[in-house]
Amino acid sequence: MLHVAVIGSGPSGVYSAQSLVQQNQVPGVRVDVLDRLPCPYGLVRYGVAPDHEKIKSLQNNLRAVLEDERVRFLGGVQVGPDGVPVARLRELYHAVVYCVGAATDRHLGVPGEELPGSWSATEFVSWYSAHPDSVADEFILGARSAVVIGVGNVAVDVTRMLARGAAELSPTDMPQAALTALAASGVTEISMVGRRGPSQARFTTKELRELGGLPDTEVVVDPEELALDPAYLDPSDLPAAPRRNVEVLRGWACAAPHGRPRRIRPRFFLRPVELLADGGRVGAVRFERTVPDGQGGVTGTGRYEDIEAQLVLRSVGYRGVPLEGLPFDAGHGTVPHLAGRILRDGAISPGEYVAGWIKRGPTGVIGTNRPCAKETVTSLLEDAPVLVRRDLPGDPLAALRAEGLRPVEWAGWQAIERAEAQLGASLGRGVVKLPDWESLLTAARTAGS
Repeated sequence: MLHVAVIGSGPSGVYSAQSLVQQNQVPGVRVDVLDRLPCPYGLVRYGVAPDHEKIKSLQNNLRAVLEDERVRFLGGVQVGPDGVPVARLRELYHAVVYCVGAATDRHLGVPGEELPGSWSATEFVSWYSAHPDSVADEFILGARSAVVIGVGNVAVDVTRMLARGAAELSPTDMPQAALTALAASGVTEISMVGRRGPSQARFTTKELRELGGLPDTEVVVDPEELALDPAYLDPSDLPAAPRRNVEVLRGWACAAPHGRPRRIRPRFFLRPVELLADGGRVGAVRFERTVPDGQGGVTGTGRYEDIEAQLVLRSVGYRGVPLEGLPFDAGHGTVPHLAGRILRDGAISPGEYVAGWIKRGPTGVIGTNRPCAKETVTSLLEDAPVLVRRDLPGDPLAALRAEGLRPVEWAGWQAIERAEAQLGASLGRGVVKLPDWESLLTAARTAGS
């Protein structure tokens, strides 16, 4: 029997487990899916916006894999410092697949970035998604204007959340404290700013269009700013997705103002150079006007514009972080590998594999993780005849318990789900997420009582 540990229960981890149990090359495969959190699904639970119910329904597909009798979910298990060392995992399993994602965000590297009121979009998303590591809750306190730096889908998500009202958010699983704060928000002006042009923005058209359908909100676009992009003036040679984006922006640029209470302003060709203080916290962002450099990038013009903001959210990409015991390519923020096989000092490390963002970098959509995981599992199965020859010390779960760990098994996760349904019912809502470690673990432990 081949016993494999998959570290991480997000899409890349679950797709890896699925590929392992669905193959017919190696009989008797067993997969333990370990996660630091007591809850499965990774970014599907803690990264997808709460109002995107169709995408969040992907949890049902992931659930089917984790409920397979050959797969075992073990939540609340830290790997690395203060947890199970990488070397110990290699002793307990024939193979280990690391699917730990890209855990941190990129910084702007400009003066004032650390001012109160300046946050990463990751922190904001964690707050309204009830991630148990989230400690901040004063994002929108006293804010009238917000600047979101970035023009990808995460930037669109946080922009939309800032503009949504209580009526649209109450049916979601958003934690009650975030719902209450957003319902009382005084933010009426949201600028979503990119350093390049509209034809180079990274959001998808579906996400972009949603901004135009928000109640009591209008999207205001400056046609002269858009016209700085030659591909905006003539989008005929653009690929389909950027061309559709340009068409949506063109429609907004031609629309007459409606005078609605909230405004979203997509801005382009502006590069942040400094966050300006006002009363000890951020009060504005200074941008330099850029223009295309003719080679796909932009160059500064020496002309500047200040945009008022009491809240700044940077959404300029994610980055992998090193995991103690694994090699790490600091330049790319990934683990070195060959077709998913981890490389140590340029040589393949037997029985160690990687999949997802920590393998390829933070690129692609959720579905991109499926072929990525399949490539890694194909490598693992090719190696399996050699790996399986090694005798293991016994059931890894028994060993983990003997070492003082109390993993949250599938029954514990089901207990969390019941507690979240009960919480929602008590608030007159649907399912409402438990927002902190204590409440999650308390709920999970009721499964054994």
